[in-house]
Amino acid sequence: MSHRNARTTVVGRLLIVQRHRAGWPQAHIAAAMGISRKCVKTWLDRYAAEGEPGLRDRSSRPHSSPRRTSEETERRIVHLRQSQRRGPDWLGAALGVPTRTVSPVLARNNIPRLSALDPITGEVIRASKTTAVRYERDRPGELVHMDVKKIGRIPDGGGWRAHGRANQEATRDRSVRIGFDYVHSLVDDHSRLAYSEILPDEKGPTCGAFFARAITYFAGHGITRIERLMTDNAWAYRWSLRQVCAKNGIRQKFIKPHCPWQNGKVERLNRTLHTEWAYRQAFTSNTERTAALAPWIEHYNTQRRHSAHGGHPPTSRLPPT
Repeated sequence: MSHRNARTTVVGRLLIVQRHRAGWPQAHIAAAMGISRKCVKTWLDRYAAEGEPGLRDRSSRPHSSPRRTSEETERRIVHLRQSQRRGPDWLGAALGVPTRTVSPVLARNNIPRLSALDPITGEVIRASKTTAVRYERDRPGELVHMDVKKIGRIPDGGGWRAHGRANQEATRDRSVRIGFDYVHSLVDDHSRLAYSEILPDEKGPTCGAFFARAITYFAGHGITRIERLMTDNAWAYRWSLRQVCAKNGIRQKFIKPHCPWQNGKVERLNRTLHTEWAYRQAFTSNTERTAALAPWIEHYNTQRRHSAHGGHPPTSRLPPT
């Protein structure tokens, strides 16, 4: 296939043929165009056999691929991806095939990335911004990340995700305010151990009380010492966590304003909460979704495969308790 540094394109190959017809020796054509004599002969032979169509680019795909994944395995991978909406790591473990086999199969079948799909319907929406810059602290507790995710409450009987937008708008009472839940989360940078609670607001005292409970939760999982806390520059974090941090000997760190990717560990957890807990299924009440958070956090910490840990859960990086 032609590329930006190729010596010959279709036009250049046609020029080889024209110069050969004009009586140029093959060695002179090669020297003039800066290519090898073998390359000149290859294009002349292909032109003699196929004419001008023979000068066009051809696929580099081999004529046969005896070790290619079977059609049955491909169908199983595609079906499980569409029904469960999971990544290559999970699919490979579930089907007993290597992760490196799953990814090409998804690409070959034009299956979009999970970040481009609606978490409930599986319909394509849009892709999200990603970054290739990655870091990780050396030990548990060296740095933790904290943030709040605001999500709309679910009315009794279910919202539009359960009944569709048209039905919901037809029966919605706009005089009743549904409001929001605030999902507070803390994540350890090294192990990715996570702790989350649903609270009524994101005010300073609420954040401080949550952080104190999160410290106790982390201590129960072997992280007895938290050295640094990273947050954004919200007032509740900048001023209301001072007392808790001072009591526990924790140093506060703040990201650069308008740069949420610097707090990327907890931002990624927020997205996982969004896709695998909050909107993974159509809940019929806010109480039902709230009750599902604690079991999901337990699953996330102890069973869910984490790609940054080679397919192991966060507790695999913690000392035994």
